[in-house]
Amino acid sequence: MKICVQGLWHLGSVTAACCASAGHDVIGLDTDEKTIDGLRAGKAPLFEPGLDALLSDGLSAGRLRFTTDTESAVADVDVLWVAFDTPVDDDDKADVDFVLGQIKSALPALRSRAVVLVSSQMPVGSMRALEKFAAEALPDKYFTFAYSPENLRLGKAIDVFLKPDRIVVGTNCPETRAALEGLVAPITDKVEWMSVESAEMTKHAINAFLAISVTFANEIASICEAVGADAKEVARGLKTETRIGPKAYVSPGGPFAGGTLARDIEFLGLASKASGLITPLLSSVRASNDEHKNWVRRKLLERFDRLQGRTVAIWGLTYKPGTDTLRRSLAVELCDWLLEQGAVVHVHDPVVRELPARWEGRVSNFTSAEDAVEDADALVVGTEWPIFRETGAKLQTSANGELLVIDANRHLESSLAASAVEYVAVGTSSHKH
Repeated sequence: MKICVQGLWHLGSVTAACCASAGHDVIGLDTDEKTIDGLRAGKAPLFEPGLDALLSDGLSAGRLRFTTDTESAVADVDVLWVAFDTPVDDDDKADVDFVLGQIKSALPALRSRAVVLVSSQMPVGSMRALEKFAAEALPDKYFTFAYSPENLRLGKAIDVFLKPDRIVVGTNCPETRAALEGLVAPITDKVEWMSVESAEMTKHAINAFLAISVTFANEIASICEAVGADAKEVARGLKTETRIGPKAYVSPGGPFAGGTLARDIEFLGLASKASGLITPLLSSVRASNDEHKNWVRRKLLERFDRLQGRTVAIWGLTYKPGTDTLRRSLAVELCDWLLEQGAVVHVHDPVVRELPARWEGRVSNFTSAEDAVEDADALVVGTEWPIFRETGAKLQTSANGELLVIDANRHLESSLAASAVEYVAVGTSSHKH
């Protein structure tokens, strides 16, 4: 099939590369010339394991091209696959108008009877709004709109795309379903077909459920800390209950970060408000998660009273392992707070080379995790990079005897099993190993 992937940041570049690897004829469209130049050279706009190689394979095979020219990109395609990473501000509000504007700008050049498949993060009702716009603005053309919520995870995006548990696709037109069956057939036959509105709501519901699960587990963990229970053992008790199950998302740890889960909570809040509904459970999720962001700060202040002049090492700065993205990273937020407290901040991340400009002369960036923690009063695991487990084991002999290790997700627990350092994780009291 001939496909145009519109929007080429993380979601779009992965979608374009994977569709080309599945045998489709793909052209990627974006207005940013720097992004396009990089992609033409086989360089993704951000780090994702395996993506550069997949891009290069598609380019070499002649199944993948990139352009900034909308008219030539969409003129004869079967499917316009909209894959913008919807911008989200610091209050978790998504810039939906940006994505809608980009789609609307492409429609005049799109051939009649083409399918517009949207995977960008959009509020329920967006496809109906686009259908209405197209019918009024372009009455001589006929388009159908479908929605397939993205399910990619930074650091594992290619595997998730090419080996999905299932794909959710929403369409209200049998003809469109037939076309999209041809699109997804080379990837999987496990497709959940539903209405457009149901597909839009499915994305909101999944992320809301995950957000509720995270905040539930962490509120339980806070009580465990207070009463002397171990939240990991409690989680094991939960998961062995048949009505909950072993794959339940109830592991105590850090709060959810980034804008993904919070954005869908915001979408549902707006939808419920517009309908005059009261949703106390959904409305409380963000407040609970924001409170849990203070967990590391609370543990530091319990141990040191004040942080002025104290040296705190942070291992890992990225939003999550497997990416070089710093935006909305909780580790970055923690560093900003530590600087406000007058702490001396040492950082190490295996993929981050450039620190935020505001840290210049204020934060020491180390190329070695071991060097970063030398003479530190506390070590905080900010991002759970696998390599830190190996380095953590060396702390048994090299660490300051008074070192406090704060590890929300118990990433170093087994590495420090024989260590004398003071160790604290979410859902357990501070203890010596």
